[in-house]
Amino acid sequence: MTQEELLVLIYKKDERAFTHLYDMYAKSLFSVINVLVRNREEAEDVLQDVFVKIWKNIDSYNESKGRFYTWILNIARNTSIDKLRSKNFNNSQKNLSSDNFVNLLDDSNKLTSKVDTIGIQEFVKRLKPKCIQIIDLLFFKGFTQQEASEELNIPLGTVKTHNRNCINDLRTYLKV
Repeated sequence: MTQEELLVLIYKKDERAFTHLYDMYAKSLFSVINVLVRNREEAEDVLQDVFVKIWKNIDSYNESKGRFYTWILNIARNTSIDKLRSKNFNNSQKNLSSDNFVNLLDDSNKLTSKVDTIGIQEFVKRLKPKCIQIIDLLFFKGFTQQEASEELNIPLGTVKTHNRNCINDLRTYLKV
């Protein structure tokens, strides 16, 4: 089946066209998505979303603006970028398996002596309550400044100022 014949069937929403579309483009689109997402399972999910978007948005394709392959490639790229920017994807990358920490737990003496792990919390406890709250959200819970602003119900600029002042106070305690 040629690309022109395929497009005619897709415009008509012929179910056979979806199978042909997938067979013709799945491998090349998956390669692009996988390079961007760098996670095979997530890339497979994105690929599925891409084909659904192609199917639903075929009416927005305009031959005079470019080739069909370029159009679907842009859909794949944009969907991959959306996935990378999504809150769920970012949180899933932060939530590590406990297997990653087994060696740390085996040698708890080393763990408590490292300033960049648990030891830093002892210094944070010396800060003002507002600083503890901001640092906890931004550094220990991985919130963005915007998310911390929304969580604390204070302006973004205030979060940024408090963050800067609290880090300076922390530097003073650490003598860094």
